[in-house]
Amino acid sequence: MSSPAKHPEFRLGWKVLLASMLGVMCGASPIPFNTIGFFIGPLNQEFGWTFRDISLGITIFGVLAAFLAPLFGAMADRFGVRRVALWSLLAFGLTFASFAFTPGTLVGFYGLWVLVGLVGIGSTPVTWSRAVNLWFYRNRGLALGITLVGTSLAAMVVPPLTVYSIEHFGWRMAYPIVALLPLLVALPVGILFFREPTAEERPPELAVSVGSSALAGLTLREAMRGYRFWIIFASILLVAFAYGGAHIHLPQMLAAKGFEPGQAALVMSGLGFSIMFGRIFTGFLLDHFWAPAVTLPILCLPAISCVLLTGDSLTLPLAFVAALFLGFAAGAETDLVAYLAGRYFGMAHYGKIYGSLYMPFGMASAVSPAAYGWVRDSSGTYDPILNVALFLFIAGAVLLLFLGRYPEFAKRSPRA
Repeated sequence: MSSPAKHPEFRLGWKVLLASMLGVMCGASPIPFNTIGFFIGPLNQEFGWTFRDISLGITIFGVLAAFLAPLFGAMADRFGVRRVALWSLLAFGLTFASFAFTPGTLVGFYGLWVLVGLVGIGSTPVTWSRAVNLWFYRNRGLALGITLVGTSLAAMVVPPLTVYSIEHFGWRMAYPIVALLPLLVALPVGILFFREPTAEERPPELAVSVGSSALAGLTLREAMRGYRFWIIFASILLVAFAYGGAHIHLPQMLAAKGFEPGQAALVMSGLGFSIMFGRIFTGFLLDHFWAPAVTLPILCLPAISCVLLTGDSLTLPLAFVAALFLGFAAGAETDLVAYLAGRYFGMAHYGKIYGSLYMPFGMASAVSPAAYGWVRDSSGTYDPILNVALFLFIAGAVLLLFLGRYPEFAKRSPRA
């Protein structure tokens, strides 16, 4: 086995990294959320469903996917991540295309979203990040950042494709056209390149001991018995709840401050760029510094955004600053979940542990937009929920400081 100093992670793992980035981009994590807003109008016009009723579909998907994440993670641990990720990607593409046959009843519409939730979670970072974590150790943060750039690429590619398809082919045909991304882009590349490393290809730090092919790490039960699991769980829950609604409702917040739709669109573009930059930059820092120290200032940046957005004198430059801080922290947060799961609990049962930590992220992200909307409807302003979010961002960042140093799993004895 190669020595840690000479182990060429990027030379060995770049193909898997490319396949993982495209898998994230074309999977069930970004595509539904980047398309639903453009289908609401056509569905409302054809069926008369309210915007709330249509939006509830993606909430159903988000909640179901969050609960199934540990199951798909455990399947990846047991049967291999390649099999789970690629089959789920295929099933997601076919199921998303089936929205072309949306019936005229909400029950049928929600049933399709249930199917997406049942089969799609395996095409999210729950699986792709497991493979990346197995190929990378010293450059793991940067590799995960590059992988999760896929969600930023989806934000750039999927909305224009969706709008063009609806305008030229109608909303029903737009669904299978968008579904070509997982079926004809990510899936072929995944079949060619995506796999777990052999024992000789893995970074030597991941083994139980020198020369061993067994992966080191805790079981889910062992992880849940320790305080670190629940610190990370709580931090993810707080930050995801604070961020999810702020992102979705940012255009409405800007409109309430008197911004034109074109100005709001420019601000949202800045947010998308900062998410991508935040993922890569944070990933680089995670490889060189203790993760909680890196994320403390980054996850506190959105608190400044909350202050700016509740002010009475928000200018366009300050709106850009608020969006950049929100996006930068969002990019850091998604990197952080996968990174902390691997560093604090090892890779032996990574899929199950990461899937369990994905639950608060998925649940909070699904519930948060509704909470922001409820506060806006009840009070006529977003200020109360933004003031709460300010403290949630800071609390989530500070909690991570109690994690302590990274465990050295390679020194542990193999378990039966």
